[in-house]
Amino acid sequence: MDLSPSGHGRIYLVTIVATLLCVGVALFIDSFNFATMTPEMRLRAILTDLFIPTLLAAPTIFLFMRKLRELVLAHERLAIFASTDPLTGVLNRSALTTIIERRLHADAGNGTPVRGALMILDADNFKSINDSHGHEQGDVALKLITDAVRSVLRKTDLLGRIGGEEFCVFLPGATQFVAEAVGERIRHAVSVIPFTPAGRPHKLSVSIGGAVFDRQLPLSDLLRIADQQLCVAKQNGRNRVAISPIVHYESMPAAAA
Repeated sequence: MDLSPSGHGRIYLVTIVATLLCVGVALFIDSFNFATMTPEMRLRAILTDLFIPTLLAAPTIFLFMRKLRELVLAHERLAIFASTDPLTGVLNRSALTTIIERRLHADAGNGTPVRGALMILDADNFKSINDSHGHEQGDVALKLITDAVRSVLRKTDLLGRIGGEEFCVFLPGATQFVAEAVGERIRHAVSVIPFTPAGRPHKLSVSIGGAVFDRQLPLSDLLRIADQQLCVAKQNGRNRVAISPIVHYESMPAAAA
């Protein structure tokens, strides 16, 4: 039985328990008069205490709990809508950064080793798709890329869209080796997508930049370093993966705007 706030089980359980409580209260109050009643009057009083609360309380409580469940479901839908990119169905930038920051602070607070990797993915030459085939086909390409990326990630990994054709992947606990392997799997998965707008094949690819960290750092620093590595991947010809340990950038100033 699903007893969660959005489950039907809670409606039935609360209705039954609350109705029994109402019956119990009615019987308790009348019990003080049972000694002065005849057996017939006592039986009538007991039946009244059983049926009246049941007929009145049960439907009222049931309807109240059902409305409460509808409110919970509506709140959940609003929460999903507020945190999800409407085109691709992955986390939007605000939700993604909030979740990552919470994880980083939670790990640091409970003594869990703070390590992992953050990657930024950018669809190569994406403007040419919109210019040549229209924005509708551009949206199709973004959905295909999203599906390809999601297919190689673990359940614990996070994927979000942070810009027009930019995505961010957070790999909790990942080492340099794991991050590079995941980056290459993503790059390959995108490169073999069958994308044929207007019946003409169009090759899709992504450039990936990433930062591997082994201590708590501001998310802004992780994003900045991953973006720097993304520039390296693009400068090396695009359709590349460039991931570096955070230690290589300890003394580097922030990139110029």
